Amino acid sequence: MTAGRTDPRAVAEAVTDPELPLVTLADLGVLRDVRTEGDGTVVVEITPTYSGCPAMGVMRADLVHALHSAGFPDVDVRTVLSPAWTTDWISDAGRRKLAAGGIAPPGAAPARTDGPVPLQLGPSRRTAACPLCGSPDTEELSEFSATACKALRRCRSCREPFEHVKEI
Repeated sequence: MTAGRTDPRAVAEAVTDPELPLVTLADLGVLRDVRTEGDGTVVVEITPTYSGCPAMGVMRADLVHALHSAGFPDVDVRTVLSPAWTTDWISDAGRRKLAAGGIAPPGAAPARTDGPVPLQLGPSRRTAACPLCGSPDTEELSEFSATACKALRRCRSCREPFEHVKEI
């Protein structure tokens, strides 16, 4: 970082998710690393929430724009695939922001062992407490909501629909 200049990490950490603008990429754990190379290039590493995530291009463009606007002319945004992102990377602050925005944050990600990913042929058994009234008595209305990483649920107590970030 050059004297008198904004910290590039602070700039990158303030960029919001294009699909969930109430949380930042840092809140989601998508922002992996921000560093300045010897030649002054700011290198940002991000990890997609799942392969084929359509928001990656927008995330990349938003990061480049924010850093250029903050005075960093040379920016290189890189995609890092390993280790794979899980919902466990969402920060406590991110979980609070999701709930405050009426979106149920995910529970713990499923435990995985080394080796092949097990195939599950039955319906998913996700649960989520209502972010509006707190009731655990909710039902899934649709496996997918506004984005592929969220499901649509309804609370049986207050009858309000809400989105739930699925555990990955």
